[in-house]
Amino acid sequence: MSLLDSKKKRVRGGNCSLPTESMRGIPTICIRATHGWRFLNFKELWEYRELVYFLTWRDIKVRYKQTAIGGAWAIIQPFFTMMIFSLFFGKFARIPSEGLPYPIFAYSALVPWTYFANSLTHATNSLVEHQQTITKVYFPRLILPLSSVLGGLVDFVIAFTVLIGMMFFYNIYPTGAIWTIPLFVLLSIITAFGVGLWLSALNVQYRDVRYAVGFLIQLWLFATPIAYPITIVPERWRALYGLNPMVGVIEGFRKALLGKGAIWGPSLAVSISIIVLILIGGILYFRKMEQTFADVV
Repeated sequence: MSLLDSKKKRVRGGNCSLPTESMRGIPTICIRATHGWRFLNFKELWEYRELVYFLTWRDIKVRYKQTAIGGAWAIIQPFFTMMIFSLFFGKFARIPSEGLPYPIFAYSALVPWTYFANSLTHATNSLVEHQQTITKVYFPRLILPLSSVLGGLVDFVIAFTVLIGMMFFYNIYPTGAIWTIPLFVLLSIITAFGVGLWLSALNVQYRDVRYAVGFLIQLWLFATPIAYPITIVPERWRALYGLNPMVGVIEGFRKALLGKGAIWGPSLAVSISIIVLILIGGILYFRKMEQTFADVV
């Protein structure tokens, strides 16, 4: 079904009146409020697939509209962070980098991390930023954080291209496991989307959530093996350390691309399990609170 199909009329409310004579033959879809805990309506999401595409494309265009350097902003944040980490953690503190040049070690982790952090920020604010649309038009609200997360993939591709260029500069070549990179990118997408569902729903109720997100991301950065290798964490603590879902994503990404990194089986399994639980819990909570968004936002 096309999103812009003008032959369908959607009616909101608890009761749907019979179509008038002039509307005979026009399908009428009645939208009723649902209550309690609900999971995804995959059929409805598929019907609105065009809206996901247009919102994603809109976010990409708005992000770089009237900017002087355009897509270069996707490189500046991880690149300059890498330079700071290389100076203070690599040169001064001499943090081990698993036999890799420290700039490659840090930047290879900052590429997926920057995508995750930016996607989480945009997803958290997605409902509030579209409050006028939410109060006037019906569509699955879950589309808003989803499109915010998908829109960041353009920045990821740009930053990843720079990473490949840096690797060739240092005479480092991708391993044969590079084909698994999309799997870890998918885990990063799911993590950002799952956490974004929780925070975006909370942000509708409590607007100070948007300010807490920046602080949360800063803490999360240093609780993730980006500036340091996971090997400095005692082995007996690694399963607990894996409760951070980005641990498995960062270490897996680094291992698949560079062949370096200590992917510890239980730690990776714990990270993946946490990611799945965050996603399921986020969907259930978001769907439960969805019926109040138009009234509160």
